[in-house]
Amino acid sequence: MTDTAENTEQKVDPDVVGEVNSWLEQNWDPDLTVGEWWELLGLAGYSSPGLPTNAYGHDLSRGDANAVLQAVSEFGALGAPGGLGLMLAAPTIAAHGTQEQIDTYVRDIVTGQKAWCQLFSEPGAGSDLAGLQAKAVQDGEEWIVNGQKVWTSGGQVADLGMLIARTNSDVPKHQGISYFALDMHQEGVDIRPLREMTGRAMFNEVFMSDARTTTDAMIGDLNNGWAVANTTLANERASLGSGGGHQSGGSATPGTVVGHLEQRVGDFVADPAAKRRRGSGGGGGVFGGASKMLMELAKGNGKISDPTIRQDLMKLHTLAEIGRMNNLRVKAAKQAGIDIGGMPNISKLSMSEMMRLQRDLGLRIVGAAGTLHAYDGGQERKDIDEATGNPFLGMITEMALFAQAPPIYGGTDQVQRNIIGERVLGLPKEPNNDKTMPFSELPKNA
Repeated sequence: MTDTAENTEQKVDPDVVGEVNSWLEQNWDPDLTVGEWWELLGLAGYSSPGLPTNAYGHDLSRGDANAVLQAVSEFGALGAPGGLGLMLAAPTIAAHGTQEQIDTYVRDIVTGQKAWCQLFSEPGAGSDLAGLQAKAVQDGEEWIVNGQKVWTSGGQVADLGMLIARTNSDVPKHQGISYFALDMHQEGVDIRPLREMTGRAMFNEVFMSDARTTTDAMIGDLNNGWAVANTTLANERASLGSGGGHQSGGSATPGTVVGHLEQRVGDFVADPAAKRRRGSGGGGGVFGGASKMLMELAKGNGKISDPTIRQDLMKLHTLAEIGRMNNLRVKAAKQAGIDIGGMPNISKLSMSEMMRLQRDLGLRIVGAAGTLHAYDGGQERKDIDEATGNPFLGMITEMALFAQAPPIYGGTDQVQRNIIGERVLGLPKEPNNDKTMPFSELPKNA
C-alpha cells in the first residue's frame, strides 16, 4: 500500500466516532424492543449517516459513515435495519423526493418500521430495463397498476416497493416512465417465491392486477422516473461492488411482516452485555472476510501448500484490496468536487469476478465434499456436517451455487461493460430508434 493510500484511509474524523460511541454509552439498552432501538438509532442519524441532514442522516462522507456503522457493530449494539430500503430507497427518495415524502418514507426506513423491495425487472425487460411494460394509468389522485415484475429480492417480507411503471407509451421509452412507492400488502399484488438452486427462495415474481398507488407516492416528476431509477441503480451498483466495506444490516429484519420489531433487541446480538474488542478492521468488506475464511480452510485440510490455491487466494485478496482502494479514490475525488466515471460499474464487475473466484477456490479446497449440499437446511445440513466433519462445507457449497447470480442481478456484467464503453470510453452505441420513436411503436422484447 502506498503512503498516499494510507494517508487517505486515515482521514476518518475521530470526533465522529467519538460522538457515536458516547451516544451508544447513553442509549444502548438490550432490554429495549428492536423497534424502540431502531427508532433511537434512526432518529439520531446513525442508521444511515451518509444521508443528508434533512433525510435523517449526518451528510457524512462514505468513509466516515462506514466508521460510524463499524463503531455501532464494535460496541456490541444491533446495527441499522438492513435491506433494500436503507440501501436503495432511502438515498433515492432523499435525492428526488419532497420533504414530505422524506418524512413519510425515509423516516420509516431508518427506524426499521417498513421494509422495501425493488419492482424494476420484468420477464421482457431485464437487461433492457427501459423496455418495461407494466403500466400505471391515472384515476384521479390514484394510479392503477397492471403488469408483472420478476427477480424481486425480499418481496415476500416487504411493506413497500420501489415501482417503475410506464405512464406514457406515446413518447420514446426512457421518457414515459414514472417511479412510485407501492403498498405491497394490498389486494391486487400477488407475490410468488422463486426457488433457487441453493434451495432458498430469496427472489420472487410479483403480479399486479389493478393495484393502486397515489400521486403523492410518485417520487420525482411524472414521466421522469428513468432519472430517479438511475439513482437507485447507481446506489445498487456501488453497494454491491467489491470492497463495499461494513454493511449496516443486523440479524433482525425490518418491517411488519417478520415480526422482529416487538422482540427484545438484546436477543439479536451475540453478547449484549459486553462490547466487542475494538481493532483490526481490514479491507475488502465481505470479500476480505471470504478470503480469510478460505485461507483458514485451506490451512485446515492441507491444501494451503498447493501453489495454484495459494496463487488464487492471493488474487482474491488483491481484488478485495483494489476494491477498497477504489473506494478511497472515490472518496478523495468527491472531496475534490469531481467524479470518477464508471466506478460503480467497475466495482460491480469486480464483485462478479470475485464471486466466481470464491466459488472455484472453495470447491477446489473442499474437493469431492463440494458435491454435497443441504438444499432444505435444518437436519440435512447437520447430517452432512457430521458426515464430513466440516461445519464450513455448507457455506462453501451455498457460495458456489449462488455465485451464478451476482453477474446477473443489479445489471448483468454485459450491461456494465456496455455502460463503461459508451459513457466512459465514448464508444458508439448500437444503432436503434429508442430515443426518437414512441415506445408504442418499438418492437417489443420476446
